[in-house]
Amino acid sequence: MKNPHHDCRVFGSPWEGVHGTRISSHRRYGRHWHATFGIGVIDEGAQRSASGCGEVEAHAGHLIATNPGEVHDGRPLGGPFRRWRMLYLEPAALRWAVDAAATGAVNDMALIRPVIKDDRLRRTLGELLRLLEARAAAPLRVTADALRCEELLVQTCTQLASHHGAQRLPMRAASADVSRAREMLADCLAQPPSLAQLAASSGLSKYQLLRRFKAVHGVTPFAWLLQQRAEVARGLIRRGAALADAAMAAGFADQSHMTRAFALHFGFTPGAWQRAWTRPARLQ
Repeated sequence: MKNPHHDCRVFGSPWEGVHGTRISSHRRYGRHWHATFGIGVIDEGAQRSASGCGEVEAHAGHLIATNPGEVHDGRPLGGPFRRWRMLYLEPAALRWAVDAAATGAVNDMALIRPVIKDDRLRRTLGELLRLLEARAAAPLRVTADALRCEELLVQTCTQLASHHGAQRLPMRAASADVSRAREMLADCLAQPPSLAQLAASSGLSKYQLLRRFKAVHGVTPFAWLLQQRAEVARGLIRRGAALADAAMAAGFADQSHMTRAFALHFGFTPGAWQRAWTRPARLQ
């Protein structure tokens, strides 16, 4: 049965590598990951989700957080839907916001908890997301709100890194055989090798490869491939590629396949992502 309600708004920002979403949804998200840090606030309802720390629950007023590459999912808890807002930051954007050197601690940082209780950070993040969404709806406000938005971004990222970040949490390291399979997939997005070819190159049986790959990455090779295609397409569209061109370059059979992958992994369509960036130039 189709989810009766799913509304996702995605909006850009004045900065490279930073965007936000506002979602109200009954949807149950399957396991997926993002190439960015994510920090958001549950505005209404509650959800249960998988995380790098196991199963967690978040309720209205709680902050939710994900690390780059951290596999997670999400489903409503105690009611038919939940409403939340998220800020997504590429690692380079987080470094810039906290004035960290390229070789500094942010490179190795992980957000410690997938659910955070911090009223000060919630207020700062909430105000930032409110202003960014308002700017997206009224582009002529760019000059008026630019400095305030930048202040809030710096405050949000610094509070996040200072109070809720730590040196990269220990993760199960990928063995050479699993790393080789992942590299083969990344190099051949349009025509990926078969499971038999991946296994043969890794010196494993097909079943062994499936088990080891999922143990390290949290998803199967095919699910990882789809997510990687979506991330590549997202970057191409952000840099101005036409939707059809981005779909082809990322290895999708066609634009409709890309649209389904975006809906599955991000909650919004490629067209919505493209429109989020048809705004005035970012701040310098």
